[in-house]
Amino acid sequence: MKKRILAVFLALASLMCLLGGCGGATTKNPNTSDETTNSSRVELNEITVGIAQDLDDSLDPYQMADAGTREVLFNVFEGLVKPDSDGNYVCAVASDYNVSDDGLVYTFTLRDGVVFHNGAACTTDDVLYSFETCAATSVTAAVVSALSAISEIKAEGSNIVITLTTPNPDFISYVSSVYIVPKDYTGHATQPVGTGPFKFVSHSIQENFIIERHDAYYGDGAKLSKVTYKVYEDITALYTALNSGALDLAAHISADQAAALTNGYNILEGTMNLVQALYLNHSFAPFSDVRVRQALCYAIDVDGILDITADGHGTKLGSSMYPAFGKYFDPALAEAYPHNVEKAKQLLSEAGYPNGFTFTITVPSNYTPHVDTAIVMVEQLKKVGITAEINQVDWNTWVEDTYGKRNFEGTVCGFDASTLNASALLARWVSTSSKNMINFASEEYDQAFAAAQSATDEAEQTKYYKQCLQILSDTAANVYTQDLADFVAINPKLEGFKFYPMYVMDMSLLSYTK
Repeated sequence: MKKRILAVFLALASLMCLLGGCGGATTKNPNTSDETTNSSRVELNEITVGIAQDLDDSLDPYQMADAGTREVLFNVFEGLVKPDSDGNYVCAVASDYNVSDDGLVYTFTLRDGVVFHNGAACTTDDVLYSFETCAATSVTAAVVSALSAISEIKAEGSNIVITLTTPNPDFISYVSSVYIVPKDYTGHATQPVGTGPFKFVSHSIQENFIIERHDAYYGDGAKLSKVTYKVYEDITALYTALNSGALDLAAHISADQAAALTNGYNILEGTMNLVQALYLNHSFAPFSDVRVRQALCYAIDVDGILDITADGHGTKLGSSMYPAFGKYFDPALAEAYPHNVEKAKQLLSEAGYPNGFTFTITVPSNYTPHVDTAIVMVEQLKKVGITAEINQVDWNTWVEDTYGKRNFEGTVCGFDASTLNASALLARWVSTSSKNMINFASEEYDQAFAAAQSATDEAEQTKYYKQCLQILSDTAANVYTQDLADFVAINPKLEGFKFYPMYVMDMSLLSYTK
């Protein structure tokens, strides 16, 4: 019954538009009327992947702002270390590293035989240049802050020695974000050059992004010869391409879409490693009032959202942290605001809105899970007298206007972490952060986050990060919902796909079965 209700909601939404990681289950789609594999792609040892958004305008590794861009370029760029599918940091451009007992000195040994995609050998000069350039140009504030704590970086033979002003338990995660590039190379915006298992071939805006195997890769290397990412910002077009067999893989599809496929794909289930929420702009009344935000938290039935949109799949969240961050994640926060219509009405009345109010939820139309969540929220909010209207916009509009200019009242979206540390998710809510799109301002939060950043003991740092999460919950900074279930449709002749505890897809692991 719930699925039929959702289908009606989606049909109405479509009509209105026309008028105006980690690791999981594998299932075989029972509908196998056609063969997914395109024989020519198998013979050429290449695949085509459907993605719901184009990459950033700039492909510069230090300018990556969108999770979707990082997801793809993970295959092109590497740091001295990089994350693996188990959440560990493993050696990449470095063959080994050690940390001094006082936590101040990191010594990395440059791996022999590392060759850039342009054929140049990687040297310690390239590593020094990469750290200096990243520190000066990165758009990720947490990375810049971590690198600013370097008092000295130098080459000693084949070693890179980094000395910090104070110990930082998370420093190795930031090292993974410093992608090693050729010294003085300036063409990354359109012709990126890295050391990863795949190298850049071409980018046709709003059409495709193509990479091919880097044959001079130092490690085991990619098994596939070529990967073509096809851009489908119209989710219906992506779904049609899947069903036609034009694609070999598509991630981040909904439970409904996965169940309705009729072309023999294997369906893999993991999590998206995203904090999905109804993000509220605190600079707009009534969301400047904590009682109103708390009322919305009580009004929204997260269990109902999971049941209706994904047959119960997904993980409830209560703050800006998802389960892959094991030592920081607190599942109890997901129960801080149990669904309670009467409590929501009481808080609205206390705040001066006994008859509710009207506001707009802006949603990127190319992300079906966010659209689905918004549609269910609209129905749930009606029960407390709140009228929410959905404004579906294309991805570029959402990035530029909603996120960049903060021109919204509420929006349903998800935020990921660029590195496996809590700062990657929590830094954005510091009052002075350029990424603080909701205009959240809490002196207590700022102080707790600063204390976490300056902590030299891991346990102490974790305590302050958890305090940050508690403040976000107590102040109902946002209406937190879930870490979405991630359904991946994959050609049954492909093997090796792994979910990561970050928003990335490692194409080097994929191969056709013999």
